[in-house]
Amino acid sequence: MKETKQILQEAKSAVRLMNGLTTEKKNNALRLMAKALVDNTGNILAQNAIDMEMAKGVIAPVMLDRLLLTKERIEGMAQGILDVVKLPDPVGETLSEAERPNGLLIKKVSVPLGVVAIIYESRPNVTSDAAALSLKSGNVCILRGGKEAFRSAYAIVQALRQGLKEAGLPETAVNLIEDTTRQSAMDLMKAVGYVDLLIPRGGAGLINACVQNALVPCIHTGTGICHIYVDKDADVEQALQIVENAKMSRPSVCNAAEVLLVHEEMAPLFLPKLEQLLTAEGRKQTCSFRLCEKAAQYMQGTPAGENDFDTEFLDYVLAVRVVKNVDEAIDHIDAHSTHHSEAILSQNQDAIAKFTGAVDSAAVYVNASTRFTDGGEFGLGCELGISTQKMHARGPMGLKEMTAYKYVILGNGQIR
Repeated sequence: MKETKQILQEAKSAVRLMNGLTTEKKNNALRLMAKALVDNTGNILAQNAIDMEMAKGVIAPVMLDRLLLTKERIEGMAQGILDVVKLPDPVGETLSEAERPNGLLIKKVSVPLGVVAIIYESRPNVTSDAAALSLKSGNVCILRGGKEAFRSAYAIVQALRQGLKEAGLPETAVNLIEDTTRQSAMDLMKAVGYVDLLIPRGGAGLINACVQNALVPCIHTGTGICHIYVDKDADVEQALQIVENAKMSRPSVCNAAEVLLVHEEMAPLFLPKLEQLLTAEGRKQTCSFRLCEKAAQYMQGTPAGENDFDTEFLDYVLAVRVVKNVDEAIDHIDAHSTHHSEAILSQNQDAIAKFTGAVDSAAVYVNASTRFTDGGEFGLGCELGISTQKMHARGPMGLKEMTAYKYVILGNGQIR
């Protein structure tokens, strides 16, 4: 097993080799990485099968779905890399320029961050997404996945490195931490001088650990207590479809709805219909509900506990509260949101304007599912995570969010 310190040193040494790469060289490497991923499908699936077998009974079934790889999912990962090829190169762009009265020309130019470390859990696809975005933005990445997905991630990284080697680029542009104990995560958090940005991508425990312990710059990401508010003027059939999608299509992801707020005038009509829809006999998966006292008058479920409106269930569970109006919905979101994604379902433009103006989250939807908060859906190719903070990056982190900037000042002998 390679020590974490050695991996950090190798990654740091690769930064200068990555600086100044042309767009053509980066895109060529990405194409070869995508091809190598598909070419190594057999080995990746074999390693993933071992991970899956060992994870059964250890992680929840919905988390097993995140871990599972199939031929189609690997092809989708490769396509994600090719989608990044099509995107504009964010490096070297002149963001602004101004000429001063003394003749100095001051340019603000985008540059790579350097070494980007990503700590993530049982999601092998993050491995290829992170590598692709890092390479296109001129960065070196260090990946630290969960132990449940280590074999899968290792096989993916070996394939990606094969592509890098064929492209004539350093294999150490993409690195995988081999120590899966908590110590390696702590090492990344404290890797001052080696790591330029740390991105945790996982549950609340992981994110809080990084935010509290990191000595390197750290992005707050991911925890998604996402709300949907159904207004009294919502289109009922449309709202039912949206809530079903936001909760049931893939509950284990951070953009899935966890809390439903319903206007008191809409509740008697909407909630019984929703219960019927999400618990219908014959459904592959049904939903259970944690209900406030008013919601319990209209549907069956468990009385909401003290923490149910502050829980990211990541499961087929939905907390439901009846509110008086849009103002009370906004107040509830302000008190309980993780500032990820919230939605209002309404045909009333005044209510929509009030909601979108007052709700302070990275993504605010009108008559659409929160499940669209995703780099691919936003046209970013793929993403490194969903930032829920306001500094540097907010929302899906794509290529531009993987760059910083510097000032280049052109003079002709000026002195101060």
